Amino acid sequence: MTSETPDTLDRAIARSQGLDTLLRDLTDRAVGQVPGAVACSVTVRRADRLMTLAGSTGLPGGLDLRQYENGSGPCVDAAETDSAQYSADLATETRWPAYTRYALATGVRCVLALPLAVEGETGAALNLYAPEPDALAGGIEAATAFAEGAAHAVNEALRLERQQASAADVRTALLSRSVIDQAVGMLMARERIDAHRALERLRRASQDRNVKLRDLCGELVARASGGASGGRQ
Repeated sequence: MTSETPDTLDRAIARSQGLDTLLRDLTDRAVGQVPGAVACSVTVRRADRLMTLAGSTGLPGGLDLRQYENGSGPCVDAAETDSAQYSADLATETRWPAYTRYALATGVRCVLALPLAVEGETGAALNLYAPEPDALAGGIEAATAFAEGAAHAVNEALRLERQQASAADVRTALLSRSVIDQAVGMLMARERIDAHRALERLRRASQDRNVKLRDLCGELVARASGGASGGRQ
């Protein structure tokens, strides 16, 4: 089976329906391409906490979460220290006792966690799991190459996600400005006051009612539109 390259992963981004879909696809690809791996997950720090953004088919539930809760484990260390973590046999592992007990109970014996160089994030890792001791030893080179390509793809997906979020913010701001302007115009016509005084009245009303200005203005505009429609029927 051929290894993934940035070019093929970029095409996966184009085919995917967003970051979540891309990451699920990546974890399944990793299992198929890294000898010995039976499950894979992607850890990324978001909102100042580590979380699993995606996991492959067959990933034991809670396997990563236990690490985040304890602040200790191979994927936590890989993400936070930017260094690869390999445990050939969790049955003899001493670095993460709380995590080790849980992982063994799920049937995991071998773990490989590789840091991902993700721009704008302060920690990310690709985590691979196997049920047999030292099962991932022969796949470390393939896993490292895959992680490099995966980091490139994740960076591109995050960039597109940020662009979409920025565009959505701009649209929201424009819509807010529009509805506020409409409400100001309505108040100017009704009270025969200038725009400055109309806006100040709306701001005071929003503070008194503890309602966002755009929501208050939207309510006023909707009410006026409803009244106008009713008058025409």
